[in-house]
Amino acid sequence: MSEYLVQVEHLQKHFPIKGGGIGKNRKVVQALDDVTFGIKKGETLGMVGESGCGKTTAGRTLLRLHEPTDGKIIYDGKVLFDKKEKIAVKMLPYRKKMQIVFQDPYACLDPRMTVGDIVGEPLDIHKLCASKQDRYDRIVGLLERVGLNSEHANRYPHEFSGGQRQRVGIARALAVDPEFIVCDEPISALDVSIQAQVINMFEDLQDQMGLTYLFIAHDLSVVKHISDRILVMYLGRMVEMADSYELTMHSLHPYTRSLVSAIPIADPIEARKSNRIILEGDVPSPVNPPSGCRFRTRCPYADERCAQEIPEFKEVSSGHFVACHHLDKVE
Repeated sequence: MSEYLVQVEHLQKHFPIKGGGIGKNRKVVQALDDVTFGIKKGETLGMVGESGCGKTTAGRTLLRLHEPTDGKIIYDGKVLFDKKEKIAVKMLPYRKKMQIVFQDPYACLDPRMTVGDIVGEPLDIHKLCASKQDRYDRIVGLLERVGLNSEHANRYPHEFSGGQRQRVGIARALAVDPEFIVCDEPISALDVSIQAQVINMFEDLQDQMGLTYLFIAHDLSVVKHISDRILVMYLGRMVEMADSYELTMHSLHPYTRSLVSAIPIADPIEARKSNRIILEGDVPSPVNPPSGCRFRTRCPYADERCAQEIPEFKEVSSGHFVACHHLDKVE
């Protein structure tokens, strides 16, 4: 048996552009390109990168909410999707094991349904309740687990704050007693005062239920706190992956170093001493990404080789992977 609960190999997801031609010449958004990683049972893999780097697409494609363009998805030793072998299993049985908490707590809840029905819907779909009383007891138990109470079951989403709505979304994901949850920027739409509460709740739930997370965010300071390992994405490709402490203290890729330098420092004296790395230029379009290394248009170390060769994502020390031609030059 593999040590990984979830694995993706050479995962690709391209979105066709409306009016972008036909056949082989059709223009596509290359949202994900050759992404390979695994998540061990009980661990949290953090995924970071700026907007448009493919984080959310990776999470949704892993769950096959988007069908992959190419690659392979394996869950607990079972192949769920393999483009080459033409394998694409039905996902309904796996929806009980693999869930997602969406980014926007305002958009992901049906405004016409009560909170009790929202949390109870997965129970109904998978036929997990023996009676109406059992269903009600389960819903109340789930709401209490995320810090709400039985009175909230009869209310509608518009009666709740953003933090409470996100708790409802988490309760809905927990309803089927999953093993793996994709947390798609679950705190980015919340007030800072609420963010810490939700992060702590995710950690408590992981301890209580033995959950495995793919935690997607653009705030490296949050990801560093909750994650065992961190994967850094840039324009649909992986650039670095390592243990959380190793990546934040000894990052090697120029892009990761820029992200780490942007983590706020509470001490003003230390903050003044810190060397902030400012990237020049804008992120290129995923419709027409740069040849070779996708980061080269913003990298101070880029040369001709970077334009011609895609850097190999290789292990440079135990568990530390980087994709860069010029690790010897990076200071």
